[in-house]
Amino acid sequence: MNANDIKQITVIGAGQMGHQIGMLCALGGYETIIQDLSEGALHDAEAKLQTIMSKWVIKGKLAEDAKAAAFNRLRFSRSLKESAAKADLIIEAVTEKLDIKKEVFRKLEQHAPPHAIFATNSSTIVNSLIAGETERPDKVVNMHFFFPPLVMDCVEVVMSEQTSEETAQMAMEVCEKINRTAVLLKKEISGFVANRILGALQKEAVALYEQGIADYKDIDIICRKALNHPIGPFELMDLSGLDVAYYVMDQRYRETGDPGDKPFDCVAEKVKKGELGRKTGKGWYEYPSNKVRR
Repeated sequence: MNANDIKQITVIGAGQMGHQIGMLCALGGYETIIQDLSEGALHDAEAKLQTIMSKWVIKGKLAEDAKAAAFNRLRFSRSLKESAAKADLIIEAVTEKLDIKKEVFRKLEQHAPPHAIFATNSSTIVNSLIAGETERPDKVVNMHFFFPPLVMDCVEVVMSEQTSEETAQMAMEVCEKINRTAVLLKKEISGFVANRILGALQKEAVALYEQGIADYKDIDIICRKALNHPIGPFELMDLSGLDVAYYVMDQRYRETGDPGDKPFDCVAEKVKKGELGRKTGKGWYEYPSNKVRR
C-alpha cells in the first residue's frame, strides 16, 4: 500500500479541530467523512465550513467550482461503523482525554478494514498509549495539526517504536497532498516539539501571574511587543480553549507524576466555571459577540 491507495479519509470528531481537518482533506482531493455522535455538532461544523469557504472565495483564495467540488467530496455522519467501513486513513480528533481516545480506537478496530491507518490528532498524547487498543500498532501514528488547521501550515507526524516506516511515509505524503508542511518525529515524547516549547512559555507566564509579578494582560502585551509574538500566552489559551490547556497539563502530570506539571490552579478554576475562552464568550478575556454555550 502506498499514499496513492488512500482514497477515503474519515475524521472522528466534528469539533474545532476535526471539522477543519476534514475540510483540508476534501480540498486535497480525498473523499472525506466527518463523523460525530452529535447531530448538532455536525450541522454546526457544516455551517462553519460553508462560511469559511465562502470567505475564501470572496478573497480569491479559492475558486467557486473548487469549493463546490470539495463539498461534493465531503460527507457528515453520526455512524462510526459506516464512516470507518471503507476508510483508508482515519484521523481521530476527539477530546484530549486518553480514556476517550482509547475507546474510540477500540471501536475503530472493530469496523475499519485491516489496511486502514489510524492517526490521532492528539496535541500531547503519544500514539503508543493508544495503539494497544488495536491489532495494528504498526499502522498507528500521530498527525498533530495546529489550531486552526485551515490556517496553520504545520503537522507533527510522530512515530512510536511500533509505527512502520510505510505508515509514517504515507502520513507525510497525505500532508503534502492537503498542502500542509509535515515534520517527522521518529521518537515519541509527550507534547512533541511545539507544545513542549509552548508549554514552557505558558508555565512561566502563569507563574509570573500567580506570583503577582504582572497582570495577565501586561504579560500578553510584553510577549507581543517585546518578543514579537502574534498573540500572548493568555490570549492563546483563550483561542485554543482553556479546557484543552487543562487536559494537556493533566495528561502530562498523569504521565510524569511531577507536581510541576499539574494544571495551574487559575486555569482549573476557570474550567470549573465553564470559562473556556472564545468558544464560551469568556476566558481570560471577555468576548461579548460570542454566544455563551452551556
